[in-house]
Amino acid sequence: MNLTRDLLFLVLYILGFASVFYWRRRQSDPALFFYCGTWTFTMMVTYFIILEVFYSTYYFLIPLFFFSIFAYSYFTEKRKLLNGVLYNLFLIVLGGYLLKLLFETQNIFIGGLIALIAIPAFLILIFGIYILIVFLFWNSLVVLRKESHSLANLLTLLLAIFLTLFIVFQIYFIQYLPQWFNVLFSAVPFILIYLFIVFYNFMTVSFLYQFNHPRYNQHYIIVLGAGLINGEKVSPLLAKRINKAIAFYWAQSKATLNPPILLMSGGQGKDEKIPEAIAMKKYALAKGIPEKDILVETNSKTTLENMQFSKEIMDQQTNGPYRAIFASNNYHIFRAGLYARQANLKANGIGSKTAFYYLPNAFLREYIAILVLHKKRHLIVGGLIMFFAALFATVTFFI
Repeated sequence: MNLTRDLLFLVLYILGFASVFYWRRRQSDPALFFYCGTWTFTMMVTYFIILEVFYSTYYFLIPLFFFSIFAYSYFTEKRKLLNGVLYNLFLIVLGGYLLKLLFETQNIFIGGLIALIAIPAFLILIFGIYILIVFLFWNSLVVLRKESHSLANLLTLLLAIFLTLFIVFQIYFIQYLPQWFNVLFSAVPFILIYLFIVFYNFMTVSFLYQFNHPRYNQHYIIVLGAGLINGEKVSPLLAKRINKAIAFYWAQSKATLNPPILLMSGGQGKDEKIPEAIAMKKYALAKGIPEKDILVETNSKTTLENMQFSKEIMDQQTNGPYRAIFASNNYHIFRAGLYARQANLKANGIGSKTAFYYLPNAFLREYIAILVLHKKRHLIVGGLIMFFAALFATVTFFI
């Protein structure tokens, strides 16, 4: 192991990371996640290549091959759940590669990287469900203190209660029930495991989607609406969406002197005095956006309609092809991207930050919505699990 080389590389990485962070913090559209993540990935790949060249091995080509497959799929179409599967396959191959590299080089930094991943993974494997239950109860208390007591804000509490009852039932009650019932009930943990795998893939692809960083050559930015306060005032959550679009607007204006059009999309709910798009336009005007650079779409009631009706307006306003993106909250942009794809709108999203305490409920809502979006597939899998559990339970009953 060459400690001097490794320390020099570590210092270079830290200095570069700090420089990228400082540089982007000064921009109107920082995109810290994208630039800092790209720097980290580039330096890791460079380090592994240097290390292998030093030892005259080229095993890095194997994970690089799997990453290339993922990258091709991702950059061809970011709005695919398949991207999560391909990325996780790459991570599995990368993990095997790092272990082999560790055994061959005895490199302390690779060992530290593996430990950094393996220790939390081991703890999650052993205590994960208990940690999850405690976290969900804690999060639900925070949400109940800060948000309304609607069903959408109770998802973490309901999940925590369900998991608690499931564990209690497994530990204290199931042993007293007939064997055939235990076999039938075994379908429940298998379905939960399947749902967890689907959720993990959804979280992976949502994470990857945060790296979307559109070029400053857009014609339109669609801003997705949300509920208004007192039926006429932009809520803090909606304000973050608009602010994200405005930040991109000014960044593109500065870079190209050719600002995009902000297309405010949102209809009028039953409890709202004005359409959401009108309130959003007023907010943007107050932030200094010229009225000539704002369009409104006031008929949509759902995210899918946001995309469909906005596309109609852009098609009417533009002769020939155009480039568009949309702005929403970071937890919402992937599902919104699926709806954009469904509406035949070639547009990807940029996401605004969301308070951490709000994210668990928000991602659970998004996950449930995506389950419903592909309900046929999930019902088939769940049905097959139940069928085989019932079949084996029947056999057990008659034996």
